[in-house]
Amino acid sequence: MLNNDVLRSIRYTLNLSDNTLLEMLNDVEPELDLATLRSYLASEEDESFVRMHDELMVGFLDSLIVSRRGPSPQAAPATELPLTNNTILKKLRVAFTLQETDLMDILKSVDFDVSKPELSALFRKAGHSNYRVCGDQLLRQFLKGLTLRLRTESN
Repeated sequence: MLNNDVLRSIRYTLNLSDNTLLEMLNDVEPELDLATLRSYLASEEDESFVRMHDELMVGFLDSLIVSRRGPSPQAAPATELPLTNNTILKKLRVAFTLQETDLMDILKSVDFDVSKPELSALFRKAGHSNYRVCGDQLLRQFLKGLTLRLRTESN
């Protein structure tokens, strides 16, 4: 899944303004301007579309964690690049303080049932024998379910 899609989805879910996004991304890319941000938010068919690189997405997700949970007393471990859907899912789980049952409920709300073993396999280390790659469809459905959950709560 493209980083741009994740950014657009989270922006919609949390109803974030352009200025808020710029502030969140400022630590990663201080020279980021509004035009560049809008090119990241543009659809792929738009001629102004620019693909968002992994380092910027990691910075955005880390900033999201800090804004939702507060700063951590320990330094965050370095995120391995290239960025995977599994890593994005892990960081969103941390940012929104989601337990396993919350994740299952979110996916069930969009008719995407996942068993506990399947779900826990997504959060294992890549070399583990039970590791499972998080597909685009699962991440997309998770973001859709998260949007339903958070936008319904805020209304």
